[in-house]
Amino acid sequence: MSPTITKIESREFEYPLEDVGTDKHGFNLVYAPGETTTRKLFGVQIHTDEGITGEYVGGNSPAAAQYNIVSQYLIGKDPLKREKHWSECKRALRKYDRMGIGPIDIALWDFAGKYYDAPIHELLGTYRERIPAYASTYHGDDAGGLDSPEAFADFAEECRDEGFGGFKIHGWGGGDDARSLDREVEAVHAVGEAVGDEMDLMHDPACELETFADALELGRALDEQGFFWYEDPFRDGGISQHAHKKLAQKLDTPILQTEHIRGLEIKSDFAASEATDFLRADPEYDAGITGAIKVARMAEAFGLDVEFHAPGPAQRHCIAACRNSNYYEMALVHPDCQNTQPPVYEGGYSDLMDAVDDDGTVGVPDGPGLGVEYDWDYIEDNTTGSVHVYE
Repeated sequence: MSPTITKIESREFEYPLEDVGTDKHGFNLVYAPGETTTRKLFGVQIHTDEGITGEYVGGNSPAAAQYNIVSQYLIGKDPLKREKHWSECKRALRKYDRMGIGPIDIALWDFAGKYYDAPIHELLGTYRERIPAYASTYHGDDAGGLDSPEAFADFAEECRDEGFGGFKIHGWGGGDDARSLDREVEAVHAVGEAVGDEMDLMHDPACELETFADALELGRALDEQGFFWYEDPFRDGGISQHAHKKLAQKLDTPILQTEHIRGLEIKSDFAASEATDFLRADPEYDAGITGAIKVARMAEAFGLDVEFHAPGPAQRHCIAACRNSNYYEMALVHPDCQNTQPPVYEGGYSDLMDAVDDDGTVGVPDGPGLGVEYDWDYIEDNTTGSVHVYE
């Protein structure tokens, strides 16, 4: 008899980030001494008649709003038929962004690994078990942390000394006084001159730049310093193939896109139209491990690399099964405040800066499924009151 899904639980919880706030526009996380920001995540558990539970902690409110559609479909189904479920849920959520598939699919993979007593990367096909990491910073601030080009350069040197092979700038943006493009350009040169001969350097304006001219000016600075990639510069939200192809034609620095578009088909269109040089994938954003691995295989067919967004055990398993991926994103990091990792991992798993070995790599969990143990007592103790049970 095949296993059967009997119940799915989704629990919203919150955790604090000390000395972290947002910029004056209210969106970017920045260093803010004395402030505390509360973040919310979701713990998902897929129960089965085998007594094995597939688990994942992550996601966001828009994704959780779609769990109802996905979960009602899955009750009574075989949890091992991930490809069939992925296809059906993709169609069911066709009017939405499909973010609700990701955490559920990851939990199904966790179940499969526990069912077969194997880590997910072995089920996918292991290519490696250690992954080079880069340091991905908080946004620039004006509070004495990453508040100047020199501060970014000093922190890059610190990250180099910690063993990181790459360093990515999330700057201040461009446009008004709080988003001075001059300061962005100066930070590029300061970091490049400090560590450019020793680290791969990346820049991610996070779609802050107001105009094509701004994106071009910053991109030319990246060219001068030999940056590894240029990511999401425009206010288009990272979705215009035409704009990024035009930008790529005028720069030497490779373009990295597709973090903010959803679906294998449109990502392949970006590759086919030469609107990006690297593809982006994320098992939460891209309909789970199933969807993210499809993106990675598609990129390989185009002769392109895929870079996975954000840290986490699901990302590590995906990268471990990919030849065409260069780095693991350790994010967000800062010289004076904590990483954004939630305090939910028991055992040795960590996405804090000190998880990077002297050789600049992180390991891949080798236990069954995701290979991590979650602190469900902490999650339950910090539940916001939003608990949904489907059975």
